[in-house]
Amino acid sequence: MSPLAPTARGGRLAVLVIGLCWLAVLFDGLDMFIYGSVLPHLLETGTFGLTPDQAGDLGSYATFGMLVGALTAGTVADRIGRKKLMVACVTLFSLASGLCAIADSVAVFGLGRTLAGIGLGGLLPTAISMVSDYAPRGRAALVIGMLMTAHHAGGILSAYVAKWLIEPAGWRAAFWVCVAPLLFAPVLAKFLPESLSFLLAKGRAEEARALATRYDVELPAAKPERATAADRWANLVSLFRGGEWIQTLLYWLASFGGLLLVYGVATWLPTLMRAKGYELGSALTFVVVFNLGGITGMLLAGRAADRFGAPRISAIWFALTAAGVFLLSVHMPLAVTMTVVFLTGVFLNSAQTMIYATVSIRSRPDNRATAVGWTSGMGRFGAVFGPWLGGQLLAADHGDWGFTAFALAGLSSTVLIGIAALRGARRTPADTPTQELATAH
Repeated sequence: MSPLAPTARGGRLAVLVIGLCWLAVLFDGLDMFIYGSVLPHLLETGTFGLTPDQAGDLGSYATFGMLVGALTAGTVADRIGRKKLMVACVTLFSLASGLCAIADSVAVFGLGRTLAGIGLGGLLPTAISMVSDYAPRGRAALVIGMLMTAHHAGGILSAYVAKWLIEPAGWRAAFWVCVAPLLFAPVLAKFLPESLSFLLAKGRAEEARALATRYDVELPAAKPERATAADRWANLVSLFRGGEWIQTLLYWLASFGGLLLVYGVATWLPTLMRAKGYELGSALTFVVVFNLGGITGMLLAGRAADRFGAPRISAIWFALTAAGVFLLSVHMPLAVTMTVVFLTGVFLNSAQTMIYATVSIRSRPDNRATAVGWTSGMGRFGAVFGPWLGGQLLAADHGDWGFTAFALAGLSSTVLIGIAALRGARRTPADTPTQELATAH
């Protein structure tokens, strides 16, 4: 039987939703990674008179937009529906890439990257919510893991787009390719069904029932009333009561360091490898290898955490990431470097998810969503800081320190998550909803 074969839920609808969301997240990854892939060319040719510190700022604009998009996605989706939000996000980051393609100044290009970031930040958590809603029973973790591979597949695609188009057609052609997902938006609008949970929450029970009947799907059970603002505030305050504030700050700081590392490396990997003396083609190949490692890591991390515990795996993963990133500061034979880049991708891209798993395991069930959500939110400030930091180091002619700085961020997360785990916070049964962990990233 196929791993996506239905148990009590309709397989046809699951395949439709998962397939469409996978393609949407593929385009999300392409748009996210394309800037890092074209950045070495932009700096070498002096496009817009771009300096390394300005390049770092531009990288941070996109991640700041992602922060805004991620924070507002839930509220907007509750109002207009997940389907409409996904269509809007794909449309937004596609048009924003078009703005980048025609930009005649750093300011216009930066505006395009900021708007793209808002769309990118809103799409991923919404897509994860959609596939969670329609995943075959007992297959939610598998389906979300499959969906997350699309983001890294988009990173691989970005490297090939840059490699094939920059030399013959220029960097603008790469961003025009990122406009192509605009043609996918009508496909989403036509074929992607709305969330059954959203339809029921809005009182559209007949529409939900008709959709469920059409695809032979069970209607979701009625969910309890949503928490009020006072409830959410009380949940947040509880994270700081007694000795909990220490644990909370440790998780937040570990998440900050983790996402600084993730987005700093994602933005600057080709440029830093180019600065180490590798040809542009080889530097872009590193992006491919790095994301292949990310796909592998996403499929392995969950199993390792189930066997050895999420806190332990998170600390070990960050330590191995720090070692790998530091080794990249040394010019090694190409085959060795490729191996290190692959292994760094394996550990880096799943280490952060293990922080969310740790927080979830150590939190009370009634406060779990708040704890994971705020850990993710604080970490996203690291995502803004990472690209900026790389640009500042290059601008100060300290490019050799780029990998070292990112390695130190990984090492700090190792120490922080290790201390948090050793403090032995409250343990709860590991029946955490996978959606909470994945949407946080």
